[in-house]
Amino acid sequence: MDDLFCGRFQALVPTTINSGVAASWPQALFINIGLIILFGLQHTLMARKSFKEWWTNFIPKSIERSTYVLFSSVAILLLLWFWQPLNATIWAVEVTWAALILEWVFWLGWLIVFLSTWMIDHFNLFGIKQVYLHLKNKEQDPPELLEPGFYKFVRHPLMLGFLIAFWSTPLMTAGHLLFSAGMTIYILIGVYFEEKALIHRFGDDYKEYREKVPQFFPGLK
Repeated sequence: MDDLFCGRFQALVPTTINSGVAASWPQALFINIGLIILFGLQHTLMARKSFKEWWTNFIPKSIERSTYVLFSSVAILLLLWFWQPLNATIWAVEVTWAALILEWVFWLGWLIVFLSTWMIDHFNLFGIKQVYLHLKNKEQDPPELLEPGFYKFVRHPLMLGFLIAFWSTPLMTAGHLLFSAGMTIYILIGVYFEEKALIHRFGDDYKEYREKVPQFFPGLK
């Protein structure tokens, strides 16, 4: 639902980033920043190896990823539900063709997100494969460092897709700017810790991959 929330599709979802009754701006700012921090903390802390080792003392290892996705979904729903609009206009693109291009780039970003998940095994990413293998009494193959599709050109195409979608809008309000900036900061922090974990897991192989392939934008070292 993030795509509908960031886009302007009030007919399809109960709330969007600019809809709803606005609170006072200090209150709205405080609530929105808190929601972004909550989302970022949940995503970052539950993804850490130390947390996973602690968490699997209480739950089967096969559902660790599924519970991560579950709590991530709850964090997203809280953000969507309690987000406070801040409707001061930062920019508004009124030229029809330019606004249309931004709308299409917005959907391109979400297409990149969707395709990126399939390239690295969509079902494994969301914890479905782990549960299936457990039910079949099969062991999961050890992780491999692969470079499928987009990953030959950028190390984090999934996050690139999010960045494109968050910033591509013909109407940028203060609330949308806060959301986009907050999520961008979270992505940068999350990628930093993710790459540290990948170096620990794959060693020199990932270091060579990092030297060869840019982080977000093709052609940039």
